[in-house]
Amino acid sequence: MPQSSKQIESAFRLAHDRYESLGVNVEKACAALAKMPVSLHCWQGDDVQGFETAAGGLGGGLAVTGNHPGRARTPDELRADLAAALAVIPGRHRLNLHAFYGEFGGKPVDRDAIEPAHFAGWIGWAKERRMGLDFNPTCFAHAKAADGFTLSHPDARIRKFWIEHCRRARDIGAAMGKALGTPCVTNVWVPDGFKDTPADRAAARARLADALDEVFKKPLPSKHLLDAVEPKLFGIGSESCTVGSAEF
Repeated sequence: MPQSSKQIESAFRLAHDRYESLGVNVEKACAALAKMPVSLHCWQGDDVQGFETAAGGLGGGLAVTGNHPGRARTPDELRADLAAALAVIPGRHRLNLHAFYGEFGGKPVDRDAIEPAHFAGWIGWAKERRMGLDFNPTCFAHAKAADGFTLSHPDARIRKFWIEHCRRARDIGAAMGKALGTPCVTNVWVPDGFKDTPADRAAARARLADALDEVFKKPLPSKHLLDAVEPKLFGIGSESCTVGSAEF
């Protein structure tokens, strides 16, 4: 047995005995874990850059460098990197894809115009690997998110833009779930927030509630799509009030 394998085995035995002393059946737990798919984040492969022709700065309190050496530059490179990672991760897993990772053929396609066709390559790749896809609208890295607000924006025109983006994200998620035979969890994550303590928190939250009602108005079959809303605790630059926080 190679030295590295011996070290892994030794470490596992130590952990096994410790958990067993606490009443955990390690073999049973590992067997259950092997059946539980984990949805891997696409953005770990390219430092949250996406594949649009003209993305804005990340914003929204996202703290990544954006200059990771060797990051994937194309969908094919990202898929190759994901395949390499999946080859050494036990179990069968899923991929969580953001909307700005579509394949747009080098053409500018704004967020309120994305369609399932822009993700056909990802669906085909997942089908070949017999794995599911999950999906997120991308409510950041865009000129209409540069001031830190999207679905709760005071400008009705900008809110309408992001509502349409999230609606289309749900349609794309449903198309993924239908094509792959496993429901796509489509997670709406809203980065909106204030750096300074606002005099009025209620108005922004009322706008967000109304916007989310519009996003989720269209019924879609749960066998294809599972809706989710992710609360944000805080973001760098929006510490004083996160509109879509857990308390909201």
